[in-house]
Amino acid sequence: MPAAPEDSRPQDPFNVRRPFKSGTRKGYFYSLPALETAHAPGLSRLPISLRIVLESVLRNCDGVKATTDDVRALAAWKASSPPSGETPFVVSRILLQDFTGVPLLVDLSAMRDAVQGLGKDPALVEPLVPVDLVVDHSVQVDRAGTADAFQANLQFEFKRNRERYEFLKWGQQAFQTLRVVPPAIGIVHQVNLEYLAKGVFAQRDEDDNLIFYPDTLVGTDSHTTMINGLGVVGWGVGGIEAEAGMLGQPVSFLTPEVIGVHLTGALKEGVTATDLTLHITQRLREQKVVGKFVEFFGDGAAWLNISDRATIANMAPEYGATIGFFPVDERTLEYLRITGRPEEQVQLVEDYFKAQNLFGMPRAGQLDYTQTIELDLDAITPSVAGPKRPQDRIAVPELKKRFQELLVKNEKEGGFGLTTDALSRQVPVSINSDNGIRQNNGVLSKPPQITHGSVMIAAITSCTNTSNPSVMIAAGLLAQKALERGLTVAPTVKSSLAPGSRVVTEYLEATGLQKPLDQLGFHLVGYGCTTCIGNSGPLHAAVESAIKEGKLVTASVLSGNRNFEARIHPSIRANFLMSPPLVVAYALAGRVDIDLANEPIGVGDKGEPVYLHEIWPTQSEIQEKIAAGIRPEMFIRKYDDIQGDAEWNAIETRAATCFPWSDDSTYIRKPPFFESMSTGGGTIGDIIGMRALAIFGDSVTTDHISPAGAIPADGPAGQYLQSHGVAPRAFNSFGSRRGNDHVMTRGTFANVRIRNLMAEAGREGGWTRLIPENESMTVYDACQRYAERSTPLIVFAGQDYGMGSSRDWAAKGTRLLGVKAVVAQSFERIHRSNLIGMGVLPLQFKKGESAQSLKISGSESFSLLGLGEDLKPQQEVMLEIQNASGAVVKTPLKIRIDTPMELAYYRHGGILPYVLRQLLSAADSA
Repeated sequence: MPAAPEDSRPQDPFNVRRPFKSGTRKGYFYSLPALETAHAPGLSRLPISLRIVLESVLRNCDGVKATTDDVRALAAWKASSPPSGETPFVVSRILLQDFTGVPLLVDLSAMRDAVQGLGKDPALVEPLVPVDLVVDHSVQVDRAGTADAFQANLQFEFKRNRERYEFLKWGQQAFQTLRVVPPAIGIVHQVNLEYLAKGVFAQRDEDDNLIFYPDTLVGTDSHTTMINGLGVVGWGVGGIEAEAGMLGQPVSFLTPEVIGVHLTGALKEGVTATDLTLHITQRLREQKVVGKFVEFFGDGAAWLNISDRATIANMAPEYGATIGFFPVDERTLEYLRITGRPEEQVQLVEDYFKAQNLFGMPRAGQLDYTQTIELDLDAITPSVAGPKRPQDRIAVPELKKRFQELLVKNEKEGGFGLTTDALSRQVPVSINSDNGIRQNNGVLSKPPQITHGSVMIAAITSCTNTSNPSVMIAAGLLAQKALERGLTVAPTVKSSLAPGSRVVTEYLEATGLQKPLDQLGFHLVGYGCTTCIGNSGPLHAAVESAIKEGKLVTASVLSGNRNFEARIHPSIRANFLMSPPLVVAYALAGRVDIDLANEPIGVGDKGEPVYLHEIWPTQSEIQEKIAAGIRPEMFIRKYDDIQGDAEWNAIETRAATCFPWSDDSTYIRKPPFFESMSTGGGTIGDIIGMRALAIFGDSVTTDHISPAGAIPADGPAGQYLQSHGVAPRAFNSFGSRRGNDHVMTRGTFANVRIRNLMAEAGREGGWTRLIPENESMTVYDACQRYAERSTPLIVFAGQDYGMGSSRDWAAKGTRLLGVKAVVAQSFERIHRSNLIGMGVLPLQFKKGESAQSLKISGSESFSLLGLGEDLKPQQEVMLEIQNASGAVVKTPLKIRIDTPMELAYYRHGGILPYVLRQLLSAADSA
């Protein structure tokens, strides 16, 4: 039992602050065992992830950030009937990447201008918790399959993004708590796992005492959950919610159900953590865990190492959960040591979690969960997922048959709708020795043919898998064995290797496995997300031409986490997620319509068939290489040097509290979110006379709403850039242009594969009809016409609206187009929150209803009735639908504002004006 407490303090109303010592460090911690003894019997049966959140609520119980009622409510959590209230969570730190970090800094800069414009000190806008921004989303695979690919792509990156990087360097000097990790260091989540995460923080209080508390965070990338594999509670949020967290606001969320996943057994020979992750993604998506915590436990969970756990946790957004959490145990301490964390910090993690009764992997029956799902690791088999969604798992032996079925299935069923006569179409690719397509051994035989199912991109990429040495070593060993048998990769395959950190390159070189990967064309192309986020770069013109000529459904294979339509490359329609060794395997096969379990992967140098099982590395071979090749010194050496290269360090910026905006910039522009903002709040009232902007089906992703990849020259965004003197070759990507609202608004609902049911029949892309004229035009142009008429807009959608990323521009663009409300059958967690954060009202059809069941065509006029000042979270309002003849239909909708804090944000027109008004109020009362 901890020592007796000292006198109770204002921020310790439960009198549970206790002395704590680890090594030579002494201080205090807020003791959950003490809370259980005095106030909350049975607390130790709560899921560990909830108890970590509870510690934050307890430690911040000052009557403002959190109240005693908040502590009592969470401590009394019942698995059978979780409380319906909200939990205020104050995180230890914030994590950003550059695609989301740049617009976040743009917002903070505009907020400083607004404060200054109201006669206050702009320095009031300053993050109150540590903020790390890792530049990883900007590098593109312009060059691949060559020894100089890394340096060439890095040069392209700096040339394209210098203005953005100047802005980031300004931000680093302007905001005291912001640290920028430069380009070419690694992917944000892998850098977080290997370096940034502390496990336990120690911070001095107002009396100069050390207070110890868990490492927790939110990040502006949905795959922030990767850190859950290390026992750190954290998840992805939109940039606007992260800004609120930076400026002292708790991250408020509806107290969740917690789903326990009981893992038993161990993975069989030849099965990878990626295969397990794809099984879990399919299973949990079927279990509908959206908005819930998922916590893994049991002997199988204890068997998994941290890299395996991180792979599973990384995919939490794909299975829909808020987090995919693994508790801290001996495996955690092992990982901290192997990645070079100081022994003093490792000991602190162990001492702290043991003092809080949070250490160790729970076994069956030890903790209470809302629901328990059983999963036997022995039953997992090699798998891929695709061709359009991560949850659509396909066993490797079934891929050939499944792909052929999908070719003829209609799009509503996930297929491609090809006619029978198109199935056997083959198109030659016109290549020669001078046109830049990589050639194996410098020799070309007859011109290669590509057809449906041909692999065009093979990418070992993304934080999900390149953080895991077992699958990276397996990929290298497979490449080595393939070369020994004389196998090669076709010259039409664009292959690439983009590790999540420089340590991966070091251990691949140390084990001698980088060379065989190079020989198959998997040269290092950069340290960043690359193909996984759509930065796959161009295909060769001859390949593009052949795909277009034959109207081919070609494929990409990647070790990434997302494969949404048009995300990987606009010309490639089938995209399959898989482990790195399987990426190598399918690159060697050259097509996905192959049964790799039973058909030869290729022909050896002696003319013999070579089967995958003959060259697949054994677990003992993989472990031998890991043991010989990975050392803590690698991590220490690489992360001791994160100052960036000479080009980054040569970037200069002017020191200033407020950013000097330029009207000539096409990258960084002052956003309109604070224009004419008053110090008072807003009002809530009915929305009358809306027109429908779009009617969507199921599974519309944030990539559909706000694409991150290439900017089409003939679209509104491309036309805008050209009108400002930017040539198409210099467009860069939508992701890199997120600091410019003029580009991003024009790109909203402009994905080339989005299907608006209001557009002309069969037409894809950002099109709609202007009503009542019934005139076909782009979404952006229609919105401009509606704005001239002061007509508010509404969007309708099906299930899982907003799947995918924490992309706040999917909500920002929606708001700036004039959309006041989105009505869907269900929402994905982060996008629903982002809509509220931008002042857009999310509403849900009652069960069994949809735009289709209500026969909404888009020609009607719509009004939302019942939106008064007495609005309550999750109450019903009435949608009034008036058709062209004047007939009226009414249907109830559920408001998906779930908590009082979200209601406060909506009342103020979004999170940003709410937080700014809070800052100004606090300054006035100081």
